[in-house]
Amino acid sequence: MSGEAAPVYSVVGRSSPGGEAELDLFGVSLAIDAGAQRDLVRPGPAELLCGALAACLLKNVERFSTTLPFVYRAARVTVQAERQDSPPRFTRFTYRLELVTDEPERRVSLLQRNIERFGTVSGTLGQAAEVVGEVVAVEALNG
Repeated sequence: MSGEAAPVYSVVGRSSPGGEAELDLFGVSLAIDAGAQRDLVRPGPAELLCGALAACLLKNVERFSTTLPFVYRAARVTVQAERQDSPPRFTRFTYRLELVTDEPERRVSLLQRNIERFGTVSGTLGQAAEVVGEVVAVEALNG
């Protein structure tokens, strides 16, 4: 062991009655939904959790682009979470990661295996729910 301390991650959250809330991340304020009813304007815990998985996948594309190496020009990921009511929990996270790349299919598959094996957020979520997805090469990102 190198003796270095493991990274610690921190966010500060605040709310007021009625569910108006915000998170402070690196000096940036993000308005969030902390109300009793779902707010379709501000992200709530479910959207933030999907966002964390999306960020993990995109971060690992970049990380493995240098270690494999893997050449890509752009990436986009869509994440969905399925929830059950009783007991309340997420049962499945599904993602579709699109990469603008000229890499052959076998290299895209290798990238996906590395992302799924070494992603911190995806690995953590995978202990609590099913995490499944696909990584596909596309000519361009639409939308």
